[in-house]
Amino acid sequence: MKVLFIGDIYGKPGLDMLQLHLPELKNIHRPNIIIVNGENASHGRGLSLRIYKELMSMGIHAITMGNWVWGNKELFDFIDGSNVVRPFNFREAPGKGHLVLNYNGTKLLVINALGRTFMNANMECPFIGIDKILEQEPADYVFVDIHAEATSEKVALGHYLDGRVSAVVGTHTHVPTADERVLPQGTLYITDVGMTGPLNGVIGVTKEIVLDRFINGFSIPNEVAPGIKQLNAVIMDFQKKTISRIHIESETV
Repeated sequence: MKVLFIGDIYGKPGLDMLQLHLPELKNIHRPNIIIVNGENASHGRGLSLRIYKELMSMGIHAITMGNWVWGNKELFDFIDGSNVVRPFNFREAPGKGHLVLNYNGTKLLVINALGRTFMNANMECPFIGIDKILEQEPADYVFVDIHAEATSEKVALGHYLDGRVSAVVGTHTHVPTADERVLPQGTLYITDVGMTGPLNGVIGVTKEIVLDRFINGFSIPNEVAPGIKQLNAVIMDFQKKTISRIHIESETV
């Protein structure tokens, strides 16, 4: 099974890049399943119904989320019954933290987890929680999106699940890492896939806003950065045990 995973879609620039380049990526890589992280798709915070429908119309099979999962309140109205996979470690929340996709009689279990270090320590433990899901949901392949701040937490989870899941990929920090590899027991891994959206902002936000916040301690609310755009993704082959980074930049604004 080949899975294409596209990193955090950030606002309209990310959606534009996906719309423009997804047909080419399909032709080149021939993925069986396409998953995106959409927690920043709606103006940088959350996911709207319109964008959800747009992603589904592109042929996306599942949308993972993160700490901004509830950033757009529209999601409460349609998450149940959708192909949105919110972090499982919200204990009492709408929607689901894992999803089984069927492809030609083969089951792919998609799990979304939220890290706790430097984030929300009140979340259920992602390590033990994933153990429980694996016990409850037998599948041919398992894909985990760990949405976390700390590199160490992502690496540790990769090793913890090594040999028991097909892939562990990191999201949230919006900067792609160069550590894609096969872990000792065969699990595909990368610490952060990177984001799909503005290239020259600060992890998606207009740089002047963030600079003002760092220098003066106060600024206006976040705005999606203008300018050149990027797409970051990984293509994984679970049979051949390969994972490769994909990086595309727009030539013009």
